[in-house]
Amino acid sequence: MHQALLVPEVLLEIFAYVSPTQTTSTPKSLAALARTCKIFHEPAMDLLWTEIHGLEALLGCVARLHPLIYHSSIRCDEPWTKGVEPLSAHEVPQFLRHSSRIRKLKIQSEHPYLLSVIPAEACIFPGLKSLSLTTVYLDLFLPHMLHRCHLLGADEGLQSFVTRCIALEHLCIYTPEWLLVDSIANQMSLLSDRIHWCTRLVTLSCPMLDWATWKHLSSLPTLLKLRIEQGCNDPPSLSQRDIVDLSILNITSLSFQDIYCAADIITVMQHSEFPSLKEFEFRAKCISPEEAEQLFHALSRCKACRTLEEITIYSLNDGYRVPPNSEPLTPIPHFLCFTQLRTLRLTSYNSCIYLGNDMLLQAMSTWPHIRTLEINDSGDYASSSEVSLRGLFTALGLCPELHTLQVPINLATINIDPDAEPIQHTSLRSLDLDLSESQTTDAETIARIISAWLPCVDQVTNVHGLSWVEVNRYLESLRTATAPYVAGAS
Repeated sequence: MHQALLVPEVLLEIFAYVSPTQTTSTPKSLAALARTCKIFHEPAMDLLWTEIHGLEALLGCVARLHPLIYHSSIRCDEPWTKGVEPLSAHEVPQFLRHSSRIRKLKIQSEHPYLLSVIPAEACIFPGLKSLSLTTVYLDLFLPHMLHRCHLLGADEGLQSFVTRCIALEHLCIYTPEWLLVDSIANQMSLLSDRIHWCTRLVTLSCPMLDWATWKHLSSLPTLLKLRIEQGCNDPPSLSQRDIVDLSILNITSLSFQDIYCAADIITVMQHSEFPSLKEFEFRAKCISPEEAEQLFHALSRCKACRTLEEITIYSLNDGYRVPPNSEPLTPIPHFLCFTQLRTLRLTSYNSCIYLGNDMLLQAMSTWPHIRTLEINDSGDYASSSEVSLRGLFTALGLCPELHTLQVPINLATINIDPDAEPIQHTSLRSLDLDLSESQTTDAETIARIISAWLPCVDQVTNVHGLSWVEVNRYLESLRTATAPYVAGAS
């Protein structure tokens, strides 16, 4: 693929040196063709080099390295760079031929050591807008107009990075999970200190921050998206004595990923307001029922009642087992204040989420624009749902835009007459119903009801419910039987 990047220049050389006796074309027509190629050459090269993954493409322009790169498959047991000398001074121009064309660069290897001959103060990618790499050779990739950067780790090199890249808008710093706690604490300190220099951030993805940095972010009018990745099972804790109340006015998307300890996140939520928030995501490795309820309550008080459209809360509860007779989680009442909700995804393993007919009806009447509702509780315990078939279809009538539904249901009693005139819901496409395996159900009757009330649902999906296999067989038969009549009517 990288070799193809050299093709336009090779063609120009051929046209420049080809003899008229070697072709049936006249010298005049050949010269015209060469001029035409030259017109399109620069734009074509700019396009070809705009986005590069790895340095191999540029290094392939160096004659000495070309065979090592493109024939390295015969040395699959070791990297092609092993034992390779860095570029020499006379090879640097070969490398720099196309570096100014590159706008997006991603490096996941240690190839930058080959560039050690290039002075640290030189910027070899002046047109770079997006960068992903480790910070070891960061100075080589710091044009003033860099807009987007993804770094693996935060070391001392980050200081020159944030002071030189005055136009930086998108910053992502990832800390590997395997780093020692002391290293993580040191990187957190460096990261928090450096982020204070970033005054134009639009999106930020990084490990957990201290209170001073949270305060700094609250003063950035440009910041719209914030993603915190804890990524460590024993992270340094926030100082309780430095707690401040925050109002982060313009953030529209807030995400917490790979959370091992939810206490600090809950503290931040309890002392913050996000009046413009549209998307909230929380994915935890482990969270207790008590902490979950605290998180639900804190989110409900973040002043985003008129703006929040999407909530995703995922609790793996890795290593945390809740006794079967524990009180179920009750997140729904906390979220009734979000009247603009379009998407709600709640997943809690080893815990149950309570849902009843009245609660579902109230939720659907409060969220008239809801399109996705997914409530997925523990697969280790039988569903404790109190939602009946009638309660489900009554609630569906209040949310005409609903497309995807996943809820636990109780089918011990079928309280809908399959021969009654149905009130069809024509937007629903995906249906996932969780029920206790001990429930005895009339598969044919349930299939008839679903077919009549939900004409666009082809099957009921549930990874834990074998009872739906028979229902889906009847449902498929009904769909097949009615298909010719539907086609004829249309």
